[in-house]
Amino acid sequence: MTIDATASKRQKRRTDRLKEQNIHKTTVLVHEECKPAFEDLRNHLIDPHKAEALAALILQLHDKKKPTNVAQVRQLSPFRYPGGKTWLVPEVRKWLMASAIRPSVLIEPFAGGAMIGLSAAAEGLVDSVLLGELDDDVAAVWQTIFHEKEEDVAWLRQTIIDFEVNLENVRAILDGNPHTVTGRAFRTIVKNRMQRGGIMAAGAGLIKSGEAGRGLKSRWYPETLAKRIDALQGLRESITFEQTDAFEVVRRYADESKAFFFIDPPYTAGGKKAGSRLYSHNEVDHEGLFSLMSEVNGTVMMTYDDAPEVRELAKKHHFRIEEVPMKNTHHAVIRELLLLKP
Repeated sequence: MTIDATASKRQKRRTDRLKEQNIHKTTVLVHEECKPAFEDLRNHLIDPHKAEALAALILQLHDKKKPTNVAQVRQLSPFRYPGGKTWLVPEVRKWLMASAIRPSVLIEPFAGGAMIGLSAAAEGLVDSVLLGELDDDVAAVWQTIFHEKEEDVAWLRQTIIDFEVNLENVRAILDGNPHTVTGRAFRTIVKNRMQRGGIMAAGAGLIKSGEAGRGLKSRWYPETLAKRIDALQGLRESITFEQTDAFEVVRRYADESKAFFFIDPPYTAGGKKAGSRLYSHNEVDHEGLFSLMSEVNGTVMMTYDDAPEVRELAKKHHFRIEEVPMKNTHHAVIRELLLLKP
């Protein structure tokens, strides 16, 4: 099949979907100088309900002057994750609640610590959540919590509570080679809590002084971790986890008009180094990701570091660019980008 034939079939599928929504194709003549502005309006003209929801969210974002106080956000994830999105939970809540249609599924294909998907499920904002993650270690934790037997989850919870934190025990766990999913999940949680900054990539050192000079023990809250695992058990009916490639997950749901996609890839666009330092799987085709997300039939929110290359990709693929304040690891207020497609 030629590229032209493939594009033609794809266009026909889009046209058929629009007809099902009582939207019919119309030809509009636009002056060449007006074409860029018209292209920015294309998605809004296709679905006025989504445009209205997007406009409401943008007004709220413009009114946001201070970063979210993450201490006021319910903590659900067992991970202490670099680049975690706890600070973005209020904005995602507004995004989902502003929609004229109830989301049938929220898809978070770069799950990591998964705060967005977990929060949406816990608050009943969507019918279901699909978490996707490629990393073997992180996947072991989500696989255990959401899909392993209850006795396996109980073992993980109790092992966390019973673990005595000292350098010898921590190194023994990190140097071990567990042969079960639950064993790997426990090692992952120890690694995430004991390595500096919660960094999961190879080469990260262990915490030294820690909070109040307590060293390794300063990031180990066994009862809190056990309670979070218990709480997540109550969400098993609404959350599905898959260890899979993010692009594959998105393509599977690309035709679902009621699907909402939250996209938070490693920040490596424009040569950024943070993603490669923090994550084991950091190779992302950012151009391909923007192209894919621009074509899905559902609603999209992407979050990225503010870089010229990201802004160019967003403009090229007709995403609305908004800035939102947050605090980085040094407590400085910076702005990240939210890229929106209704």
